[in-house]
Amino acid sequence: MGVEVVIERIEIKNRLGVVKYITDNEKYAHITVDTTICEHCPHYFCTYSCPAQCFKIMGGKLVFIYEDCIECGTCAIACDQGAVTWHNPRGPFGVIYKEG
Repeated sequence: MGVEVVIERIEIKNRLGVVKYITDNEKYAHITVDTTICEHCPHYFCTYSCPAQCFKIMGGKLVFIYEDCIECGTCAIACDQGAVTWHNPRGPFGVIYKEG
């Protein structure tokens, strides 16, 4: 008679729904991606490293979905091709995590 532990797996898109964004303009892209550089990327490491899955290959091209970004900065570190640029003129804004 053991204790049964049930672990609920929540998809990343549902987890993003509990993230509260503090921003002056929700349409502001704080990260830009030069997709012309991405066309020659040998590995697309950003698609594997982004915890919010903001980088996708669609139609053979890299697409960055900035609306889902949690501003962790992983892509700026992971991109060794120089395609990712971080813009943060807004000051110490970002996300607040409601749940661990």
